[in-house]
Amino acid sequence: MSRPETSHLFYQTRQRRPVLDQARGVYMWDVDGKRYLDGSSGAMVCNIGHSNPRVLEAMRKQMDKSTFGYRLHFETEPAEHLAAKTASLAPEGLDKVFFVSGGSEAVESAIKLARQNAVAIGEAQRTKVISREPSYHGCTLGALALTGYAPLTAPFEPMMRPMPKIPAPRAYLDGLDPEDEATGHHYADMLEERILAEGPETILAFIVEPVGGASTGALVPPRGYMKRIREICSRYGVLLIHDEVMSGGGRTGKFFAAEHWDVDPDILVISKGFAAGYAPLGAMVAHRDIVANVLDAGGFLHGFTYAGNPLACAAGLAVLEEIERENLCANAAATGTLLKGELTKLMERYSIIGDVRGEGLLLAFELVDDRTTMRPLPRELNAFNHLVDIAYDNGLIIYSRRTRGGYCGDHFLIAPPMISTSGHVAEIIDGLDISLRQLLDRISQQRAQAS
Repeated sequence: MSRPETSHLFYQTRQRRPVLDQARGVYMWDVDGKRYLDGSSGAMVCNIGHSNPRVLEAMRKQMDKSTFGYRLHFETEPAEHLAAKTASLAPEGLDKVFFVSGGSEAVESAIKLARQNAVAIGEAQRTKVISREPSYHGCTLGALALTGYAPLTAPFEPMMRPMPKIPAPRAYLDGLDPEDEATGHHYADMLEERILAEGPETILAFIVEPVGGASTGALVPPRGYMKRIREICSRYGVLLIHDEVMSGGGRTGKFFAAEHWDVDPDILVISKGFAAGYAPLGAMVAHRDIVANVLDAGGFLHGFTYAGNPLACAAGLAVLEEIERENLCANAAATGTLLKGELTKLMERYSIIGDVRGEGLLLAFELVDDRTTMRPLPRELNAFNHLVDIAYDNGLIIYSRRTRGGYCGDHFLIAPPMISTSGHVAEIIDGLDISLRQLLDRISQQRAQAS
């Protein structure tokens, strides 16, 4: 199929891309035969790579049996088995699973469960969910109210109830040492200050990505941060929600990123790598006591038509089995260490790179105009779009966002599938090297034209 001149599809912009023909492992091909290395796993989704034969076979077997069974009419084996497997991977006590079709639905489910728990235990005055700035937690109005990314939230603020925010712990921008526990406590204590300012009796939950996603570019919290926010939440009866939509599923080298700090939430959400792009799937995983409170009070007033879809759950179960069979968490940790080291070498060669960060195969680098002051590149240079397009033309797919409030700053997520090898790392670095040189040439031309 060639690309039609006119498309009836629309998404964010009018930008067109080639027509996808096939995808295998870490590579994708368009209908003209051009190959691309999927250096961002799509939108940090395809954790185990494309077209895994064992996952496809599991899906075929389920299709021969049933592709849909409504949860109010039937229990299904794939949903039950996947729920049990998910509970076994989650922290102690978090053994109740609610399936959804994506990350936004998972976050929406988590805040609704938290709210219904508060009502059930006689704390109906708790209505506020604190989140961070910047952050991204989803595109439904409920999840968007938690999101700290003005370009995405500003048009809809009159339609929703914006929630209180605290600064994300971006020590690299504030000139603080992320290895110093005092730094972690500095940022975590902002949560306590906000709880007290809002009134502790009004705070329902705090939601946090253990390792940052698109809005903060794989931000790893400073030492001491995760444990301190757990202590603060417990002190004030505030539920702690871990948004592991992007970081969960093994990408950081642990199945859940919070395992790096041995910190347990009250509720967690996962999607993206959970079914690794083979089917739309996500989950909210909650502590059994919270679920018992809500069910005892009359039931969970929430649901989605495709919750627990047997085909999606069969895919998800096969993905988890593949992660374990191939020891992909360990590979993500080892290959991620290699890739991060190579990105750091690129930083040594290119002064335009101001920071390299991340964990496992959830990595990012940030471009700056001045590394000493961390001054961002001028907004009008549009580097966050240009580098993505240049790399794409060079056969490398990467993912970008704007770092500073969504309006300026440029960071790029490098998150290839967890099956990646040292050879793939070399290809990624070569592609980035060429693309950065071309970007610098473009920036020089733009500045020359402007002067």
